[in-house]
Amino acid sequence: MTKRALWLVLGLLSTACGIAGIVLPLVPTTPFLLVAAYAFARSSPRLHAWLVLHPRLGPPIRHWRAHGAISRPAKRTAVVVIVATFALSVALGVALWLLLVQAAVLTVVTAFILSRPDGPDADA
Repeated sequence: MTKRALWLVLGLLSTACGIAGIVLPLVPTTPFLLVAAYAFARSSPRLHAWLVLHPRLGPPIRHWRAHGAISRPAKRTAVVVIVATFALSVALGVALWLLLVQAAVLTVVTAFILSRPDGPDADA
């Protein structure tokens, strides 16, 4: 399999996961779409243009590229899912050492998400 074909497969799988994230509550959408755009840029200009210009899937990609921005609703959703994930781990009785690792990683991820700007249309 060629390098281009591998990038294409990664782009298609990432797009599928991103679309699944629209309807499945614990599956993220934007990170998968960013990976898909990256992969399509290396494999298929046509699919890259389709994804970036798509009316529903394209805006998060364009906002990230232009401003490093994550929308307020996406931030809220991410933080809720992060807290719920950690709470579920506690409720399931995950080992203390693993909870500590999870807490550290989730804290860094949350800080990164919240440090990003809201985007150009945040006040609109």
